Amino acid sequence: MQTITDALELRLTEELLGRSRLLPTPHLMVDRRIVRANYRRLLGALAPCTVSYAVKANPDPGILATLAVEGCDFEVASEAEMRLALDAGAAPGRITSSNPVKPPSFVAAARAVGVRAFAIDSPAEVEKIAHHAPGSDVYVRIAVDNSESAWPLSRKHGADPNEAIALLGGAARQGLHPIGVTFHVGSQCLSPHAWRGALLHCARIWDEAERHGIALSLLNIGGGFPVRHLTQVPEAEEIGQVVRHHIRELFPADIRVAAEPGRGLVGSAGVLVAEVIGLADRGDERWAFLDAGVFNGLMETIGGIRYEFLTERTAESRIVTLAGPSCDSVDTIQTGVPMPEVEIGDRVYVMATGAYTLSYASEFNGFARPTVAYVDP
Repeated sequence: MQTITDALELRLTEELLGRSRLLPTPHLMVDRRIVRANYRRLLGALAPCTVSYAVKANPDPGILATLAVEGCDFEVASEAEMRLALDAGAAPGRITSSNPVKPPSFVAAARAVGVRAFAIDSPAEVEKIAHHAPGSDVYVRIAVDNSESAWPLSRKHGADPNEAIALLGGAARQGLHPIGVTFHVGSQCLSPHAWRGALLHCARIWDEAERHGIALSLLNIGGGFPVRHLTQVPEAEEIGQVVRHHIRELFPADIRVAAEPGRGLVGSAGVLVAEVIGLADRGDERWAFLDAGVFNGLMETIGGIRYEFLTERTAESRIVTLAGPSCDSVDTIQTGVPMPEVEIGDRVYVMATGAYTLSYASEFNGFARPTVAYVDP
């Protein structure tokens, strides 16, 4: 029989259903065994590589503690995330911040506790770090093609690759230590070849840095590792094969490689459990309203992420539109969902929702954020 860990995704087992039925909705059921398995799988797929968990994906302390015990590093974007990582047992030297625009107070606080590595993508950020965290290590984030991702991240952050050398050189002149290059192919990236294009940019920067007397040591390949929703996605091993091949071909043998997965570690380890609170027919369209919606758990549906929704009913499916509990029409979760006829009080299970359901959630209109419960002991 296939186990939860073998599958690397949380499904509707009797173990999950039994625990979930005892809890009020909405709640997120998490299996930390899958988090551990995903971490080990990525380590193997990308070896040799350091894996840093992007805390933004799911800041639950139980998940952070699980990864800290495994030896995982952490990537944080704020002082609050940094404190969570420290509380989970992370050593300051194993915490980095790849958010290219950081509050000055966070930079100073990070420096004070011993965090030394920060991303840069503009002269203003170089000046900020030089002032608030003098002598720190910095790595330049470049903009790369995000067209293969379901959630692009390319416009807001990332320097033009042609500006990278100027930023690294400027950092050195201000007393910082330029150590490398990073990028992000976009969240939920659907093609391994997106990493290839980004690595080609990084290799050109690496060679040019050497010609300018800047000795780089770190290649940070960011995140973007996807989870399966309604369609198949590249496996970690497929991405790892592309990454390892191009690193061998393009970079020195002694290069230090790091990755910053978020969704790829926790997405498949969670199931969001919601309750049907209303039903309506709008013309020829059937609507089902849940107590978890766009504003309190399923924000990524706004960006086009389409989830798998399951119930415990076995009747023939019909097409419904799912919406959340608030009075805002933006709170429409997903259209065209095949689902058996449900009744008010039924539970709906939103699969592969371990990432971003908690961190994006608000209490808009007074509706509660999901609580967290664990399937594993």
